[in-house]
Amino acid sequence: MTPSFPQGLLSDDALPRYVQVAARLWADITARGAKAGDRLPSERSLAIRYEVSRDTLRAALAELANRGLLESAAARGWFVTKEDQVVTPAAGHTVEGFADYALKHGLATRSRVLESATRPATVNEAETLRIGPGTALFEMRRLRFLDGLVVVLEHNRVPLSLCPQLASTDFTTASLYATLRSADPPQLPRVADYQVGARQPEAAERELLEIDDGTPVLVAEQLTFNQDRRPLELTMQVYRGDRYRFRASITD
Repeated sequence: MTPSFPQGLLSDDALPRYVQVAARLWADITARGAKAGDRLPSERSLAIRYEVSRDTLRAALAELANRGLLESAAARGWFVTKEDQVVTPAAGHTVEGFADYALKHGLATRSRVLESATRPATVNEAETLRIGPGTALFEMRRLRFLDGLVVVLEHNRVPLSLCPQLASTDFTTASLYATLRSADPPQLPRVADYQVGARQPEAAERELLEIDDGTPVLVAEQLTFNQDRRPLELTMQVYRGDRYRFRASITD
């Protein structure tokens, strides 16, 4: 299924010009039934079509790339993102869960829960999450799939007091972030500290992620904060390196 651009963008004249162009461009791409891997026309022809400068057109393309909808290849142009590859913008652009990403991009997702339990927080976890050592912590490990392909091994830890229903939720189908947002009071993921690095997979990771060659893994560690700037979730994600891409923007 072709992913969709956020609704309401086309009619919002208050948005920057490049964002409006990005919305028009993506609407045209989806209207003609473009598929993953399809190549876009040249930047020059797109700039003429949308009556904008090359700089504005490139900003629009970059916006779609940041949303994981397009990707560029040196000397070859722009392409619709391949569906078997997750593209994640740096934390700070947006904080979204795996299910949020799948929904936004029209991808089918499922999970295989490996472990789900409540236990006391360790000293290190308590320090990171700003809770007392021994405080009840919800812990979960899952394998996550997109369109039937295994993508990531995920380890989540959340203070149980922030969302007691975590302990009784079936996360085979449920979304962690949706469950947090439905808590009383709601726990809204707002900002996150994020770091990522590459290494060779451990034996258990190789088996779970179905790696039978030299494919490396990308390990992402994220500390997410709620609307009150309180630590909400501590996560470690181990991605197949051939099905994940990390993208960041560097600004002064």
